[in-house]
Amino acid sequence: MNHKEITIYGRLGKKPELRQTKKDKPFCTFTLVEEVPREEKPRWHNVVMWEKESEHWARVLKKGTSIFVRGRIQEKSFNDKSYLEINADAIGFVE
Repeated sequence: MNHKEITIYGRLGKKPELRQTKKDKPFCTFTLVEEVPREEKPRWHNVVMWEKESEHWARVLKKGTSIFVRGRIQEKSFNDKSYLEINADAIGFVE
């Protein structure tokens, strides 16, 4: 599957959650809400960031912070349900 590059601007839905894989690889997960012109409801995105960057962003990001996320869209499956997740390469603040 070809992973599509994407950049999304939005606000954090909640503070990032920092965790580790069974092999002690750090990662953080969070939701990002994107306001889309001409759409009634905002779009919610699941985001994951890996390694040292994830530790930094888990410390500094707070719920409601305006940021951009650049990364790749990946389709995931869990309990016979599929969903899209953004695997972040870069995160930055938006004024």
